[in-house]
Parts: sequence; C-alpha cells; structure tokens
Amino acid sequence: MKLKLGIPKGSLEASTIELFGRAGYVIKSNSRSYFPGIDDPEIECMLVRAQEMARYVEKGVLDVGLTGLDWIEECGADVVCAAELTYAKQSFGKVRWVVAVPEDSPVQSAKDLQGKVIATELVNRTRQYLCAQGVDANVVQNRRSSLRSDWSRRGRAREAHGECGQASRGPVSCRTRPASISASDAPLGAR
Repeated sequence: MKLKLGIPKGSLEASTIELFGRAGYVIKSNSRSYFPGIDDPEIECMLVRAQEMARYVEKGVLDVGLTGLDWIEECGADVVCAAELTYAKQSFGKVRWVVAVPEDSPVQSAKDLQGKVIATELVNRTRQYLCAQGVDANVVQNRRSSLRSDWSRRGRAREAHGECGQASRGPVSCRTRPASISASDAPLGAR
C-alpha cells in the first residue's frame, strides 16, 4: 500500500518540490497532471490546492498533506498536525496575513473597518480576528485577492493597526485516521 502524499498546487508547488529535493526525493511535476511522479515506489503524490488539503486528509483521500495552519483552521478540519515546516513560495521564511489598504485610505486601524465589507480568502479567520477587535463588518468570500497582492508587490500596502495581520505558522503536514469519501468529493483528476 502506497503512502498518498498531498503536494500543494499553485504558488507553493515549486518550493514544496524543492523542500523534498533537499530531503533527497525527486518529484517531477507536469502542468497537465494532478499526479506528479516521485522517485520512491512507496509514495504516490497528488497536487491539491493548499486551501483544500486538510479536507482531503480528513476524508481519507490523502494520508498526509502539506498546507498552511491557517487553511486547516479556516476549514475546521479534524486532522493532526504532525510537523511544522517553515517555508514560503519565495523563501524559507514565515508568511503573514495582513489587512492591506492603499496608502491614501482612511482606514488607519482595525476599528476603522466597522460596518465595512471585507473580501478575503480566510473568511472564518477574518471574522474571528475582527470579533476579537470588537469590529462588526461584513466579511465575504473572495478567491481572487489580486488587489491585496498588487498593493503588497508595489510596496503601497500597510497594515491597518500594527496587529491586524495574523502571522501564518507556515505550511504544516497533517494526517488523520482513514475515512470514506465518495468519488464526487475527489478532484476531477482523481476520479
């Protein structure tokens, strides 16, 4: 029986493959397949979005997967964090989530977000953070955070109040007891 290993697809894919390379494994990814090859006959890899990794582990589609602790907490998956790894797509440093606004924004602290609409990928974590700050805002799902990324890239982003950002602990590997899953729950490439 092979170990089913989840590799994060997308921005963390290359750095994860590099991390495994430093550990002596050779993983070969192909943009046309969800199943990269690995030089260990006892491991089978599958590419999965980091946001969905914990659910696939929880449901038993994967035995272990690498994802951010923020994504595990966001989806509320019942998994065990087996190890904490510090790396990111651009470096081997930690990643931080921040509340980013344009330089000329009237938002100067988290309190200034009272009654506002906030689009984020981390809806539950953002709601928790705002609640802890005593802020009532409408937090909505946004799978495309291009404005936040664009502001950060150009150096025009700033944190609204010094503690608005939630520091990510970086990717972690997670595992759980096997569970059943229906074919409709698996990604198209796994059916």
